Amino acid sequence: MKFFRKLKNYYFYCGIEKEEYNELKRAAYISNFEVWRVLHFLMAATFGALFLTSLANKMMSMNRTFYLISFIYSIIAIIFFFLLKKDSLAAQLLIYLSMSVLFLFSCFISLNNPGHNATTFIVMLLITPMFMIDKPFFMTIELWVASAVFLFWMYPVKPHDVWEMDLINVVTYAIVGSILNVVANSIRIKEFVLTKKISIQKDTDEMTGLMNKGALTRKINRFLESEDSDKGTLFIMDIDKFKSINDIYGHDVGDSVIIQFAKYLAGRFNNGEITGRFGGDEYILFIKDFDDKEIACEIAAEISKSASRIIELPDRKRRIEVSIGIAIYDGIETNYSDLFKKADIALYKAKADTEKRYCVYDEIAKLRDRLAE
Repeated sequence: MKFFRKLKNYYFYCGIEKEEYNELKRAAYISNFEVWRVLHFLMAATFGALFLTSLANKMMSMNRTFYLISFIYSIIAIIFFFLLKKDSLAAQLLIYLSMSVLFLFSCFISLNNPGHNATTFIVMLLITPMFMIDKPFFMTIELWVASAVFLFWMYPVKPHDVWEMDLINVVTYAIVGSILNVVANSIRIKEFVLTKKISIQKDTDEMTGLMNKGALTRKINRFLESEDSDKGTLFIMDIDKFKSINDIYGHDVGDSVIIQFAKYLAGRFNNGEITGRFGGDEYILFIKDFDDKEIACEIAAEISKSASRIIELPDRKRRIEVSIGIAIYDGIETNYSDLFKKADIALYKAKADTEKRYCVYDEIAKLRDRLAE
């Protein structure tokens, strides 16, 4: 039973757990898209060259129509590859359709040479599974349906002894192709797993488990650069007098404060917000598609009060304070650095306000305008 469960796992989830496979599925779809887009250019070039050669070569002229049809299909498919999203289901279906076209092409080639074994079809059985990352179960269906269609189609056409040899070869190589697909999928999926782990390690702050400075900068910049993004709110949070905590209680307690605050942020903002540790005792929170100043102030007040209440120090009577600078993004700033500077200015203003502990950059800008008048 254990063997069959493991076999099922390989055929349905490439040898990893279902949840892990679902997390990596988008990356696999994108990889398929990029590989098969290149392959379609090669297909177009190959079939185009074969068609042109068939115009001058009598032996190849019998397949001229198939070369032309396959060339036209490849061109149309290339156009669709530039219209479809990389991770879309439609793109994956187009890839399976292209495989079916290749198998049909092989059938027509064999149809024109009934006295010869189906070499082209067998080659396709071995090659196509190597270029597709998906549940091997689907590729197995593709291979066996194509094989069944070929054998039934060729049965009344080919000499019996040739068809029998084709039967043995097609069944054998369909099995081999299915196994190759399982092996290729498991290897490539495990590469995705390893890449993901390395990426997480690279982007994760070791102490807190939140995003680090590099990941924060990259993710927020990516959002700001998107044409669909025209609003957001950046919060910079800083633990007041953190140096004195280290000096009085030691660095172990200081580290504990950093970790406790990180845990609070991770638990409180887990619905698509970008949260991380910028460095030292400074944290970043960016809320996408949000620019309500009043609610932003309420969020800042909540963070400040919650941190003071939740984070524990050895001296229970002493509580930490958090200052917060807020910058509202309205589509003007071109990158994260510009927005960060505004929030940083607001943060220093907030440190001077012992009552609220937060400040919005807009308020500073308005005050400057009034003083200028």
